[in-house]
Amino acid sequence: MSHRSTIQQDSGFKLPIDEAPVLAGRAGAYHETEAIGPLRDHFQCVWTNKIHGDHAGRIAVVPDGCVDLVWVDNRIVVAGPDITSAHPSLAPGATILGLRFQPGAAASVLGLPMSEIVGRQIDLTELWGRKARDLADMIEETRTTASRLRVWQSQLQQLLPNAAPSQDAPSLEMRAVFNAMKAGRAGGPKIRSILDRLDISERTLRRRCQNHFGYGPKTLDRILRFQSFLRIARAERATGLSDMAFAAGYADQAHLSRDIRALCGMSAGALVRQLAP
Repeated sequence: MSHRSTIQQDSGFKLPIDEAPVLAGRAGAYHETEAIGPLRDHFQCVWTNKIHGDHAGRIAVVPDGCVDLVWVDNRIVVAGPDITSAHPSLAPGATILGLRFQPGAAASVLGLPMSEIVGRQIDLTELWGRKARDLADMIEETRTTASRLRVWQSQLQQLLPNAAPSQDAPSLEMRAVFNAMKAGRAGGPKIRSILDRLDISERTLRRRCQNHFGYGPKTLDRILRFQSFLRIARAERATGLSDMAFAAGYADQAHLSRDIRALCGMSAGALVRQLAP
C-alpha cells in the first residue's frame, strides 16, 4: 500500500542497492479509512502514518498515480503526482495525516492542471491563501490524531467549492480511465479499448490525462502496472518474480526489474524483501 507523506524530495538521487531506502509503509504505522460523507466524492481515503520512534535512514514514497493533501509540521501541502520515488525527510515519531484525492478529482478541486505539479509538493496556501493557513492551525490546535482528522474533514466540507456529489464530467470520465487501466492488462490494447469506449482521439486522451493525472496514459499505465505488482507481491510472497511479473502484466522478469529500478531506485530483490508481512 503506497502513500505520499512527503513535503520534500531529492530528485534523481540514486542509492546503492545495500542502502535502499525504506518504503514509507514500513517506516511507520500506516492506516487508511474512508473519507466522511460527501467528501468521498473528492477523496478516496483518509490516511495516517506514525513514523517509528527508532527509525533511521531514508524513506521512499513510490509513485501511485495519485495526488494527496498532506498535513505535517503544522502545514498542509499538495503532494503532486510522482514519476519516481519521493524521499521525504521525516523525524522519528512524527505523525503525518493525509487525504488522497479520487483519481481525476484533484484538478477541479485545486484549480490547476496536475501537469504543473508533477514531482512537486506545494504549500496549500499558494492556492487557498489564508484559508489554508487557518485550516492548518485548527488541525494543530487539537491534540489527538482522531480529532485532527475530524476537524480537517469537517472544515473541508465547508471549504470545498462542490461539497455535494460532483457533476464534473471530465473528472468522472478520468476516474473511469484510471480504474480501467488499474483493472486491465497493460499495453496498447488496453489504451485502444479506452479510446474506443470514450470515442476520443489518442491526442485528446493524452491531454486529459496530463490535466488530471500529470502525465499521459502510457506513463499512468506503467505506474498502475507497478502498483499491481506491489499488491501481488504482498499477497503472494512465496511466488517467484517471473510469475509475479506475468501476473502484473509485464512482458517478462527483466521488464519488471527495469521498471522497479526506474520508478523507485531499488533492485527487484530489495523491494520484494521489504514487502514481507
